Amino acid sequence: MSEPATSEPQFPASEPRSPVPNRPLVCVGALVRGPQEGEAMYLIVRTTKWLGAWGVPGGKVEWGETLEAATLREFREEVGLTLHGLEYVQTQEAVLSAEFHKPAHMLLIDFLARTDSTEITPNEEIAEWAWVTLSQAAGYPLNSYTRTLIEKARLRALRPPPGEA
Repeated sequence: MSEPATSEPQFPASEPRSPVPNRPLVCVGALVRGPQEGEAMYLIVRTTKWLGAWGVPGGKVEWGETLEAATLREFREEVGLTLHGLEYVQTQEAVLSAEFHKPAHMLLIDFLARTDSTEITPNEEIAEWAWVTLSQAAGYPLNSYTRTLIEKARLRALRPPPGEA
């Protein structure tokens, strides 16, 4: 009698299954400017997934979801903010980063964005949050990927607006 067919792939006994996906995860995140008057203030968060380091809210892109839609959804889920004015900044690659809580290969798609509220409603991933200037952010123990994003935002802020150079 033959064994019943299963939908799961069969692996030889010498090759145990790995809990690590065999493809990179596409993730989004954004450095968000708040509505405060005066010097620009940005949201940073300390999350459980980056081993206590500070970063920006974000997460995995779901099947059929655009990068923008994923970013908007992740911010609603993680901190309760509605974003607008998303602007692509960069793509980073995190391959088995020691900074992340588990083995992962991630493509990190980073944006700048704005929000009209500073009221945070954190989910279980967010341990702390702060609205800070880009200079103040540099004094926090940031994960290296967020540090790169903040540096790019700082350089953009130093550039004169188009037409004023």
